Amino acid sequence: MANGKILRQLIKAGTNGDVSAFRDISKAVIQEERQKQHHLLANDLEQILYRQQSSTVSSCKEKITLKAPVDKEKGLPLLDIKLCQRPVDELILSASGLASVEEILEEHRRADVLRSHGMQPVGKVIFYGPPGCGKTMAAEVIAFELDRPLAIVRLDALVSSFLGETATNLRKVFEFIAQHKLIVLFDEFDAIGKSRSDTTEHGELRRVVNAVLQMMDAYQGDSLLLAATNHEQILDTAIWRRFDETIYFPLPETTETEKILTLKLRGVRRQFEVNDKPVMQLFAERSGADVERIIRRAIKQMILRRQEFLTLKMLEQAVSRENR
Repeated sequence: MANGKILRQLIKAGTNGDVSAFRDISKAVIQEERQKQHHLLANDLEQILYRQQSSTVSSCKEKITLKAPVDKEKGLPLLDIKLCQRPVDELILSASGLASVEEILEEHRRADVLRSHGMQPVGKVIFYGPPGCGKTMAAEVIAFELDRPLAIVRLDALVSSFLGETATNLRKVFEFIAQHKLIVLFDEFDAIGKSRSDTTEHGELRRVVNAVLQMMDAYQGDSLLLAATNHEQILDTAIWRRFDETIYFPLPETTETEKILTLKLRGVRRQFEVNDKPVMQLFAERSGADVERIIRRAIKQMILRRQEFLTLKMLEQAVSRENR
């Protein structure tokens, strides 16, 4: 059972309505129970804590009323606009990556202070690194923490087969986001920012890259522009200079993998600890998306087989399927 000091802090946070402190102290209680080998109790407490957090976030949903511009050729919306529900607690990155994201959040939360000194918060950021390492999730976290809709640019609608239409679609996108206060994500940015020196590409793509550069230079809106790419090596060199910040998203190291496992296994009864050597070996050199997919597959098998606990063998079977 938690000691008296922690219980007093927990009750004080609850009566004062301090949600952040209540959550942190609850985590400390759970950690203490785990150290005492009270794993069943710790798992139950995790499930209660995070289920409550999830329902609190879900109750904040609002209807998106913004109408995105459409592509003339296919009639498809050029952006998907949504409200996000991922708090920064769910973002597992390297220390430098997380610090960069938190710096972006601080600049926009205190934008008035910066402007009073003649400075602007960061407006254009590019995320790069291997797939599945948190680039899209970081955009969702930033949107949630800044309480803005996330607008994801749809490249399937943006890139047109008609000569010159792609640049027109780009112009529609930039005009739209300049009129609103959004977090805008250009995912797979290399599709419109590929190097103009590539001799295998036709003149139309070079014109698109020129249009991107011009529109980024001319952009004056309040929306925060984020670009993400898994192929940074093929981006045009001039593209990089248009961004205020660049953030690298590498494959998670052991510490980050352990945090991801702890997050994804919260509330799940299990017969192992996430930092057990055999468990960590299973997930070495895997992206966060890979880890999440494997865990989800193993939990489904546990449920379908009516097992009470998740076992190492179930994880091994899920990893084997992933490898195949």
